[in-house]
Amino acid sequence: MTAKVRDYEFLINPLADKSIPYGPEQEAILNASAFEEARRTIEAWPGYDRTPLIPLTGFAKNACVSAVYYKNEASRFGLGSFKALGGAYAVWRVLTRKAEEQGISPTDKEAFARFAATETVCCATDGNHGRSVAWGASTFGCKCVIFIHATVSEGRKREIEKYGARVVRCAGNYDDSVREAQETADREGWTVVSDTSYEGYKNIPKDVMQGYELMAAEALDQWPETLPPSHVFLQTGVGGMAAAVAACCWRRYGADRPTIILSDPVNSACWLETIRAGKPTAVEGDLDTIMAGLACGEVSELAWTILKYSADAVMSLHDDDAVKCMKWLAEGRFGDAPLVAGESAVAGLMGLIRLGDDDAARTALELDAASRVLVFGTEGATDPELYQELVGMKPEDIGSRAA
Repeated sequence: MTAKVRDYEFLINPLADKSIPYGPEQEAILNASAFEEARRTIEAWPGYDRTPLIPLTGFAKNACVSAVYYKNEASRFGLGSFKALGGAYAVWRVLTRKAEEQGISPTDKEAFARFAATETVCCATDGNHGRSVAWGASTFGCKCVIFIHATVSEGRKREIEKYGARVVRCAGNYDDSVREAQETADREGWTVVSDTSYEGYKNIPKDVMQGYELMAAEALDQWPETLPPSHVFLQTGVGGMAAAVAACCWRRYGADRPTIILSDPVNSACWLETIRAGKPTAVEGDLDTIMAGLACGEVSELAWTILKYSADAVMSLHDDDAVKCMKWLAEGRFGDAPLVAGESAVAGLMGLIRLGDDDAARTALELDAASRVLVFGTEGATDPELYQELVGMKPEDIGSRAA
């Protein structure tokens, strides 16, 4: 089913099937054993705390559903985004694996510190992933170089540099910066810590995604309703976060898993085109979108392995939708407590709102007045200057229930 409604596109995934078990192909990417290792590691880090799951009663009424719960990642490790879970965990895994190959145990703190100081990690980023990698490198004692593309803001560049990373600005779009990071790492002997998987590069993105899954497990553990979520709306990008959430729901609930809907920015709708084609499909162009963390033209192969069967639908949203949702949250438009949400945080929530009066899509998704919806507010105001420009208010002036 494809429906053009107003100015967004909605597409049902014909490959999705709730009766398909979470099988060996998916277990090879994300599994319970690796998740428990990630959970134990991350929960032991200084400053770890579960982020809040916030009821949005007013948004639920506006969307004509029973309940909406918003997992607010704005306070995660002081980095302002869920990506603190993935990039930093992957840096730790890189360093511990390489140290153990040389007979150095992470429990030997002096030897491990000497080893880590000789290593350099790098990645391409729209902002938040690079900030997490830089924080992880600073925390665990290695060097770090971060590649950003032409339209990443100076504010995000400065936030990365706060953690001691060297930042290199590249020409072109996000996918161009990914290629430059890999080429430089190959030449210099550095290790790329990317959340994007491609042929020959999959182990480290698995670690990134495994870190992300902790966010999903927290949300499901915090879920206050008697019945589990019936629907989960997720913003995409390369798809690592969405796949981690889907995998957690799929393993936990099996055939009773929630219906999962992906939201893409119109100008970088790689998941819309991938599901339309039934195979990973890149989109071309500058990928320019205010939702900088979602400005990706190619899906992660690892994410596709999970989402091809578990993402039930996908939709595309314009930048104006994201800004509108940011403002609504900041204002407490529907009677909910005001919240600070960055521009890449709201595509899932706005996707739900957009379907409020789309009868055909709601019928296809069995989205109705009894539905219980989970969304992930994946970042706060990670670029405060841009946030103020878009919303018209400083983030510190907005009262938040998560404060």
